[in-house]
Amino acid sequence: MSLKKLSLFQYFDIDTWLAKKKLMSVGIQVWRDFETQRVLGTKIDVVIVSDETDYGNSDGNVVNNLYEKLSVKIPAKLNNVPMNTVIRLVNPEAVVYGEYRNALSITAENIEIVGK
Repeated sequence: MSLKKLSLFQYFDIDTWLAKKKLMSVGIQVWRDFETQRVLGTKIDVVIVSDETDYGNSDGNVVNNLYEKLSVKIPAKLNNVPMNTVIRLVNPEAVVYGEYRNALSITAENIEIVGK
């Protein structure tokens, strides 16, 4: 038996995942619909510059997501996002995807500048 649409019932707690991380803005571009090329908002590229999350390392290996790059989709036109600035996502939502469930699609209402 092959069940369908199970991914609709998976939940990723982005707030808890981001709680002990700092994100820095490193790029900005227009977010467009892939098929129609209609402008949907802004995509902000961020890098995780601090990751204090406890991933439950029991075998002595250090695991973190430090310096991983993410793209955050914002459904608004943002022109003045300073680069190399620590930001916070406002009301983020995320979906885990990919063959190995190791990719993250993030949307947020907006961003807040936290500092340098």
